[in-house]
Amino acid sequence: MDVLIAFFLLCGIIWLVYRIGVSAFRAPDLIDDRDTANRADRRPPNPVRPSTLQNPAPPAEKWRESRRPERPASSYDSQPTPAGAQGRFSAATAAQVRTPQILSGPAYIVDGDTIRIKKTQIRLFGIDAPEMNHPFGKKAKWALVHLCKGQHVRAEILEKDAHGRTVAKCTLPDGRDLSAEMVKAGMAIDWPKFSGGLYTALEVPGVRKKLWLADARQKGRMHVWEAFEARQQQGAK
Repeated sequence: MDVLIAFFLLCGIIWLVYRIGVSAFRAPDLIDDRDTANRADRRPPNPVRPSTLQNPAPPAEKWRESRRPERPASSYDSQPTPAGAQGRFSAATAAQVRTPQILSGPAYIVDGDTIRIKKTQIRLFGIDAPEMNHPFGKKAKWALVHLCKGQHVRAEILEKDAHGRTVAKCTLPDGRDLSAEMVKAGMAIDWPKFSGGLYTALEVPGVRKKLWLADARQKGRMHVWEAFEARQQQGAK
């Protein structure tokens, strides 16, 4: 009997020591949690500056846009657009692009100096080829078709008009300049007013007599062009 009583007393003492130890271990954590919560409650709210609400800072893109200098509008063809050249690059609404724009892909050939890449109509930089209804117009188109067939043409857009038509420097994957190639083939002439004479040395001898309508346009002799168009219209009747 004495042994049983001693056993129960020992168990009670062990349980009591265990409870005292657990309480002592958890007390610091409870104090820290309560103290942290009290400090958070006493923290003042963040002040809001009135100037930030009244004059918010402009987005970075808008700030950069406002810093860009305006470039003067320029035209590629100062002469009136003849009846046979409708849908070509517009002189009146042409303007230089602010940032370089690159188009690349297969080219659909419109005529000897105009292509279309990804639905964008592009005038080849610095040259003038005959219109489709002018002498050598179809040959000029097919010369450009031969150059671009199976190729991915890279167009660096220099100017754009209000209708999305552009002037671009176009190159083939091997680096050849399409404008230069057309001039060397005798299917186009240099337009020094816009190229700065870049392709003049590449012109085939006698090419300006061969492409006399393009030469007349460059020299401002639009009456020659108009007379040719009138003869064509009369012949079609």
